[in-house]
Amino acid sequence: MNFELENAVARLEELLAEYQAVVIGFSGGVDSTYLAAVAGRVLPGRTIAVTADSPSLPREELEACAKLAAELGIEHLVVSTLEFSNPDYLKNDGLRCFYCKSELMESLAPIAEERKAAVLLGVNASDKGDYRPGQSAAKHAGARFPLLEAGMSKEMIREHARILGLPNWDKPQAACLSSRVPYGTPITLQTLSRVERAERYLRSLGFRDIRVRDYGETARIEVGSDELVACAEAAAVVNAELNRLGYSYVTLDLAGFSSGNLNRALASPGHA
Repeated sequence: MNFELENAVARLEELLAEYQAVVIGFSGGVDSTYLAAVAGRVLPGRTIAVTADSPSLPREELEACAKLAAELGIEHLVVSTLEFSNPDYLKNDGLRCFYCKSELMESLAPIAEERKAAVLLGVNASDKGDYRPGQSAAKHAGARFPLLEAGMSKEMIREHARILGLPNWDKPQAACLSSRVPYGTPITLQTLSRVERAERYLRSLGFRDIRVRDYGETARIEVGSDELVACAEAAAVVNAELNRLGYSYVTLDLAGFSSGNLNRALASPGHA
């Protein structure tokens, strides 16, 4: 490890050692997996990974969380969150993530209280700058962000996760299925199911960085810039499968994959 990474890891371990126990919001991404792995070493037997289950979580991700926690040797719980019962969440305005994280914190609070534990989320230093109202909701509810406090960037996390041998150290960024629906378009279970099936199909073809943005009759596919040519070459089969799923039109975004792509609309005229 280089000097900067060594210092950040040492700082992270110091921060974690201050807690009696921790409850980690566990999505199965590299950030929460890394945080859980380090916490499990610093606080053995006092680290609980909790996965929030709702229709916005792909089923394969839920299965991956259970497998990862078992490999890490830490306790894993699944809680069902109720954001889909909240009409403010379903209307899908710019505060959708705020409502989601508020619901998550309400679900984690009883577990943390019972275990006399702090609630930790895998927010890192690279998350600064993007539009993330969910972080504000979590912080307001008392969550802590030790990766951010330790100054750990996404690149640093991936590097140390690789050194630790974590199986998902290079896993592409993920986000809930609701993030595929443009702001202002109501979220429905039918829409999310269609998106999930479309993305699962693209992954079966070997694509890694994937988003299928749902515009009603139109699917806008984002893949990594190094996968654009391959996706274009697979146009016939991809178009046929997404037509079968209910999309009349299938497009490929030539700008390639971009996490948080739909957040750009919030800065456009007509949005606060």
